[in-house]
Amino acid sequence: MTLSRQDITALLARHGLRPSRALGQNFVADPNTVRRIARLAALEPGEPVVEIGAGLGSLTLALLETGAAVTAVEIDQYLLPVLRAQVEPLGARVVEGDALRLDWAELLDGEAPWSLVANLPYNVAVPLVLRVLDEAPAVRRLLVMVQREVGERLAAGAGDEAYGAVSVKVRYHARARLVGKVPATVFVPRPRVESVLVALERLPEVAVDPGLVPAERLFTVVRAGFAQRRKMLRRSLAGVVRPEAFEAAGVAPEARAEELGVEDWGRLVRCDLGLGSLEPPSTPRPSSPSA
Repeated sequence: MTLSRQDITALLARHGLRPSRALGQNFVADPNTVRRIARLAALEPGEPVVEIGAGLGSLTLALLETGAAVTAVEIDQYLLPVLRAQVEPLGARVVEGDALRLDWAELLDGEAPWSLVANLPYNVAVPLVLRVLDEAPAVRRLLVMVQREVGERLAAGAGDEAYGAVSVKVRYHARARLVGKVPATVFVPRPRVESVLVALERLPEVAVDPGLVPAERLFTVVRAGFAQRRKMLRRSLAGVVRPEAFEAAGVAPEARAEELGVEDWGRLVRCDLGLGSLEPPSTPRPSSPSA
């Protein structure tokens, strides 16, 4: 059983609650939508999944229906008693916490690969996804519902209009794609933005070997390139990357930041460091967090 619009309205009224604008709360009030999200998450019975921003438990209940082992994280102390009453009797573990400050190693105890499923408000979506990719290697798959513009940035590839520094960071760690749209009509309250579902699958290893190209240096250069994205790279990266590095890396100095894939950025930084071209490693390397 999941929560209908009538159920959510009744729960809020019974407990004297209102959705928090400060926390970006928009509760999904459509059983078909949350079950669709649960299907797209492709969870196996017993598989551990963490849900961020569980709210009143609508999506949590749909995840429990799959037989997955659900850990639901919620920051709102006023919602927590309602959430616990809804989902703990069905086997969910509820954790009070701020997802941007969680100790991921402690939360995701054990070696089993985890999935993450979440309905994320605009103000935390990008930093949360990037933090999980950086700091929680146990999370192998993510399915997040976000504002359309945010989803397009997360899933964009080189040459796409939405492609930017965030997109490069995502592709350093994972494959990402848009897997569906969610209409504003299924939320309480109804938001003024469109929402999409983005699926991310962590790569077996990061896209650029951190032993050859330090992640901190890589993303310093990427951010500099996109800070002036309308300029040619020879201008936007002046004083950041040596001019001769472009030819060595096979990157046209007249190119613009959105034309370079993550591997191109890696070659450019590798050559700028004076270590030659970026060669494929001879042995597998583990995923490494970026700085």
